[in-house]
Amino acid sequence: MWWIFALLSAFFAALTAIFAKIGIKGVDTDLATAIRTAVILIIAWGIAFARGATTGIGGLTKINWTFLVLSGCATGLSWICYFKALQLGEVSQVAPVDKLSVAIAIVLAVVFLGEPLTWKMAVGASLIICGSLVLIF
Repeated sequence: MWWIFALLSAFFAALTAIFAKIGIKGVDTDLATAIRTAVILIIAWGIAFARGATTGIGGLTKINWTFLVLSGCATGLSWICYFKALQLGEVSQVAPVDKLSVAIAIVLAVVFLGEPLTWKMAVGASLIICGSLVLIF
């Protein structure tokens, strides 16, 4: 079941790149990011309220809060850089290079979370890195 959501995530990420490239034409990328973030904020809180997920907010620990805030900061910085890259480059180059995050996430998960590195993951991450390098150069 997880892979269905992962495929949907990839599909919506692809749409994000296309819609953003069209939407940022002649617009400051920081303003575009702020608008995008406001929309996401409304949608995310709407879903959380509709599904009753907000009742668990009181049970969050300091560690939960710290790392969720750090995750939000990393997301915001990622989006700001992504929109600037989209404004300066082609979607067909920017989007795949952005997916270097997959290889980087694998390395970070091994180093910081102690997740096992299988040969399949290593080969896949290496192929992503090689593909990104081909697109960059």
